[in-house]
Amino acid sequence: MENFFQSLLTNLSQPEYGLVILFGASLLAATLLPLGSEPVLLGLITLNPTLLWPALCVATLGNTLGSVIGWWMGVGADHLMTSRNLSSPHTHHLRALQWLQRLGPVACLGAWLPVVGDALCVVAGYLRLPFWPCVCYMALGKALRYGVLVFGWQWLV
Repeated sequence: MENFFQSLLTNLSQPEYGLVILFGASLLAATLLPLGSEPVLLGLITLNPTLLWPALCVATLGNTLGSVIGWWMGVGADHLMTSRNLSSPHTHHLRALQWLQRLGPVACLGAWLPVVGDALCVVAGYLRLPFWPCVCYMALGKALRYGVLVFGWQWLV
C-alpha cells in the first residue's frame, strides 16, 4: 500500500500526469459522486509549485465540465418527467424551483458549494435555464473557490 501512495505522489508531481489526474478528479468531483478534488489540487501545487496557474485552470475547467454534465442530467430529467407524465413536485419543492427560476443563471454561482452545488446545476438544467450564462456563473464560482483555496494554502504553508 505504501508503494501505491509513493507511486501516486511521484506521478502527481510530474506535470504530464499531475494535471491529467487533477482534471479527472475535478471533473468527477463536480458530478453527483461524493469526491473531492481539493486534496489533489493542493497536493499537486505543493509537490510542484510551478504548476500553480495551470493547476488552477485545469481544476476550474474540469470542475466546470462536471457541472455542465449535471446541467445536462437536469435537462434529461425534465424530458423524462415530461414524456412519462410523472407527477408534479410537492409544494415545498415548487417554492424552491420558483426561487431558483427567479434567480436565473446567477444561481449557478453557488455550484461550488458543498452538498447543494451539484444539485443546483442539475436543477438549473431541469428548469432549462440558459446554458451559456449558467456555464459562465459555474466557472466563475468554481474559479473563485479554487483561488481562495490555493492562495489560502500558499499563505498558510
